[in-house]
Amino acid sequence: MEALLYERIKENVVQCGLCNHRCVIKNGRRGKCSVRENNNGILETLVYDKIIARNIDPIEKKPLFHFYPGSLSYSIGTVGCNFGCRFCQNADIAHMATDHSGRIMGQAFTPEQMVDEALQAGCTSISYTYTEPTVFFELARSTAERAHDKGLKNVFVTNGYMTTAALEMIAPYLDAANVDLKAFTEEFYETQCSATLAPVLESLRTMKKLGIFIEVTTLLIPGLNDSRSELESLAGFIASELGDQTPWHVSRFHPTYRLTDRPSTSPSTLMEARQIGIDKGLAYVYTGNMPGLGTENTSCPGCGNDVIVRSGFTVLENRISHNRCRNCGAQIHGVGLGEM
Repeated sequence: MEALLYERIKENVVQCGLCNHRCVIKNGRRGKCSVRENNNGILETLVYDKIIARNIDPIEKKPLFHFYPGSLSYSIGTVGCNFGCRFCQNADIAHMATDHSGRIMGQAFTPEQMVDEALQAGCTSISYTYTEPTVFFELARSTAERAHDKGLKNVFVTNGYMTTAALEMIAPYLDAANVDLKAFTEEFYETQCSATLAPVLESLRTMKKLGIFIEVTTLLIPGLNDSRSELESLAGFIASELGDQTPWHVSRFHPTYRLTDRPSTSPSTLMEARQIGIDKGLAYVYTGNMPGLGTENTSCPGCGNDVIVRSGFTVLENRISHNRCRNCGAQIHGVGLGEM
């Protein structure tokens, strides 16, 4: 299938405009994502009908804590990624086409089939996740458009490296995004992700302008992105550029893929990062990948009471009505926060 967002820059050479790598691709070659290929001057997506992962998840698993909490999300992904994260937790599928001689695997599903399955399962949304949804943009957009027509919400779980043109094209159908803001230095992005920081920050600003609901996740890797100064800068960016009501998830790292020489994140580091976010004025800061710290609940910024009580990805209690605390009436930031 012909891809969206590219241009022919000379005979049989194209430049992709989907993500901020803006790959120049010669005939017969693929871009950095390994799933967009130049076929005689026509850029083709290789994953439009190849779903590698398909599940029904709680929306909290994305993680989204302020977007229809307690609901189910029909979650899909294909092979491929435009990042080269050394700590990738889904490397077996994200880098399949890169690590296994260009192999593209997946089961054929149409957008219509996936929307029907989501409705039949009682899902509130469809999440484009597991790998990077930007690289299967054509499939995501087609599915999101149909989902929107049927009353389903659409969610990207993304590294935020798409171009502004891509965001503007998907925005009419994209309701929410959890964006991995992996660090706050160009050095980290270059050495650990084979990418750059600035386009991610610009995508976050653009999402905010386009009215897409945003939550941010940062995986804390000991010695690489967890210094106090860096976390203060990152949390300050969220508060000032995205708004102090933006939920921030600080998650525990476990050694994996090509980054096995670092220890798992300590509970004290997670709690320190959470406090940094609070000190920077963020109203909602959560810890992830480590249940039991007591920091997965949503507290009312007015009275301080817990208004959503969670255990892992399960909502045990929801004390919000029409986005307001049932105890004091204070507004709780989010979408669809009433009891499910």
